[in-house]
Order: sequence, then structure tokens, then C-alpha cells
Amino acid sequence: MNLDDVLKYGHQTVVNSINGLDEADCLVSGVCGFWSVRDIIAHLASHELLLGDILNAFLGKASTPHLDDYLAQGYTFNDMEVDKRKGMSYTEIVREYENAQAQVRELAARIPIEKRRQAGTLPWYGAEYDLEDLVAYSNYGHKREHCAQIAVYRDTLK
Repeated sequence: MNLDDVLKYGHQTVVNSINGLDEADCLVSGVCGFWSVRDIIAHLASHELLLGDILNAFLGKASTPHLDDYLAQGYTFNDMEVDKRKGMSYTEIVREYENAQAQVRELAARIPIEKRRQAGTLPWYGAEYDLEDLVAYSNYGHKREHCAQIAVYRDTLK
């Protein structure tokens, strides 16, 4: 797998899914459960920051606040992270996502391929998995799932 391409195409999927949406349309709830497009992008931004922490850990950085929160909060992480962004505008949330995504791509490029493919480096994810697996399943696949929900919602706007 080419990790850099997976990150690039996952990001492009998000950009394409929201491109051209009016901000008012992004505030309508019910796109994913009770979440709006704005909430989905807030959720994806939090997961991009989480991935940044994971990549930083691979690069030897000890401070991983997003990863620490994710591991401590479990299933409540998602709603808590979306709630943290309630005071932000849609534009600010999109900018946060894009900035975090750019950082993720820069960090990933610094991790040697052999380290990316070393199973067992993410024990909390599963001993048989490597970094590339995590990105494919928990980042790229995650984005595709939520962008499909946005696409279904967009169909209702026509």
C-alpha cells in the first residue's frame, strides 16, 4: 500500500463531499444520526488530530494528548470532540480539518516504509496490525463512510 496516496485520496474524498455546500446546508442535523455535515467534519477533524498524535508517536514524540483522550474516553470520544467544537464556525472547523490533514501528510512522509509496515506497533489497535492498516481502515475507510452519508444528504438537496 502507498500510505501517502491513501492519505491524499482520503482527503480528496472529504473535500469533494463538501465542495459547494452552503454553510446553512451544513448545519442541518440528521446526516449521520443527529449529526450535521458540520458535526461530521468536526468529527473527522478530531480523528485527523488523533492520527497526527499516532504518527508523532512513531516519530518519537512523547506528548500525544488526542491519542490519550481517545484511549481514555472510548466511545464517548466522538461526541465529546464534536461538542468541543460547538462554538466554532463551519469554516473554522473545515480549516482545522485541513490543517490537521496537511500535518498528517507531512508526518507520514517522515516515517520509513519498514516502520509503517511493522506489525504490533499499535498494541491498543491489535497486535497483528501495522500503521498502514490503521490508516486504511480507521482513517480512509472512516472518511469514505462519512462522505457517503454526506452524499446521500446532498441528494436530498436537489
